[in-house]
Amino acid sequence: METIENVTAKTQTVFNDATERAKGAVEKSQKMFEEANEFGKGNIEALVEASKVAARGMEAIGQEAAAFAKKSFEEATAAAKTMSSVKSPTELMKLQSDYVRSAFDAMVQQTSHNTEALLKLAGEVVQPLSNRAALAAEKIKISA
Repeated sequence: METIENVTAKTQTVFNDATERAKGAVEKSQKMFEEANEFGKGNIEALVEASKVAARGMEAIGQEAAAFAKKSFEEATAAAKTMSSVKSPTELMKLQSDYVRSAFDAMVQQTSHNTEALLKLAGEVVQPLSNRAALAAEKIKISA
């Protein structure tokens, strides 16, 4: 009878230990799932933020391009009017050469400005994603 009671007690202890371990494992799994879910949510938020930054930046660049095109058209129109009223071929060649030089300089300046703006925009777009990558690396480092 004592042996049965000992076996029953030991079995009960083992079962209780196994139940406690299972509860701990379930709680740990739930916590890991919640953290992974929260991390995924943060990734989506970073992606949305990066998309918003890109949209605003491209809108600004588009507006600048439209303004440059309008200005260039106005300058070309003014140059054409001026060239149509010249009195000599020499004067025409000088006006034409001055216009082409100024148009080329403006195009180079605008292209340089656009390149700088795009590089800056690329950095701003990547920043939220870079922050998430750094956080992921930190989490991996902590868990390892």
